[in-house]
Amino acid sequence: MAAPGVTNQQQPATVPAMSGARSTSAPPAPQPVVPDRIKQDITRVDLSGPLFSIDVECVATGKEHNARAVAQIALVNAAEQPVLNLYVKPAAPVESYLTPLTGLTKEILDKYGTSFEEALAILKQHLPRNAVICGQNIRSDIQWLQLTEEDYGSLIDLAGLFRVWNARYNSFTYFSLEHQCKGVLGIDAEGEAHNAVTDAIKSVHLLRTYLYLQDHPAEMEASRRRLLGSQVTPSFARRNPTFEGVCMGNRKTCKCGAPFFS
Repeated sequence: MAAPGVTNQQQPATVPAMSGARSTSAPPAPQPVVPDRIKQDITRVDLSGPLFSIDVECVATGKEHNARAVAQIALVNAAEQPVLNLYVKPAAPVESYLTPLTGLTKEILDKYGTSFEEALAILKQHLPRNAVICGQNIRSDIQWLQLTEEDYGSLIDLAGLFRVWNARYNSFTYFSLEHQCKGVLGIDAEGEAHNAVTDAIKSVHLLRTYLYLQDHPAEMEASRRRLLGSQVTPSFARRNPTFEGVCMGNRKTCKCGAPFFS
């Protein structure tokens, strides 16, 4: 039975964050060093179609870090309103729901889950062919969903937009979605469980903020300084190289032997 007010493919976005997977063994990170001025051009973004964000959460279907299956799909519009919140029941047996990371549980997927094929068909029905899709490492989500360029107009990767030139290392520093929210929006949710809907809403909010910042160089500079100067919380994979026997894909501690593709 569906939750009140939603279809069988949808469930309210509020999923309780789970705790208990944090590890305190990681050494404290060194204090960030911020230069007097960040010398970096502003990449101009112009929207050529209606803005949306897509976010995907996956569960583990094996012990290797590549053994994952789509379990939640969110579509959010330019007004930061959820259009779809689809739960997917994987065809393969689930090794771990990775609950502290994904917020997903067996109960949620058993109650609201549909097949991947049905979820994908629903998504395509609601996604305009000229849609501009934004998200964190958005190409990864697009690949998970097997979407092609015929299904949307263009993609905007927030990881690339909010990267900051780090003179200390003579290279760009890339930040997680949570760190971008902390440094740019002042929202600190690092370490909390993910949820596809709330992550997609954050993505749209971040892009809308970037559209403002690109016309206000001084404020863009201040945001970049906050991103570079704020302490980064270690990722779930760094804090937990394995979880419930599943490799989390930390390159430095991986022992499962599965290849890395990026």
